[in-house]
Amino acid sequence: VSECFINIVHSGAVVSTVASQQEGSGMSRPVETALRTKLTNALKPDYLEVHNESHMHAVPPGSESHFRVLVVSSQFEGLPLIKRHRLVNEALKEELSSCIHALAIQAKTPEQWGSNPALAKSPPCMGGSKGDHTVEEKLKSGLK
Repeated sequence: VSECFINIVHSGAVVSTVASQQEGSGMSRPVETALRTKLTNALKPDYLEVHNESHMHAVPPGSESHFRVLVVSSQFEGLPLIKRHRLVNEALKEELSSCIHALAIQAKTPEQWGSNPALAKSPPCMGGSKGDHTVEEKLKSGLK
């Protein structure tokens, strides 16, 4: 597994993507691209990171089912954490209802990001789907 880091400037904001790439899988990441686009359009972030963490879980190679996002947006000013998460979930409702199994969200204001510019680490996979041999079919059907 290799990771490539892509920094994109979009409307003055730094939009950063970490794409974990399985050997030979190419760079096609339609779910990851959709997440990045929808979060950028909905929340106009000052900073955005999208991490595909599927490779850390018991899913087939090349899956796009487990993500971690860091969204820094002035739209979060004055909002409690639950409302920030709801804004992220609303922007990604199509993907959350179909192809995303897990989404970890960090939603910060620019001031919070300035005082603590760190992305939380994901816990190790507990292997909840290792015994479910239908996972691959479920993931594929979510993409249709």
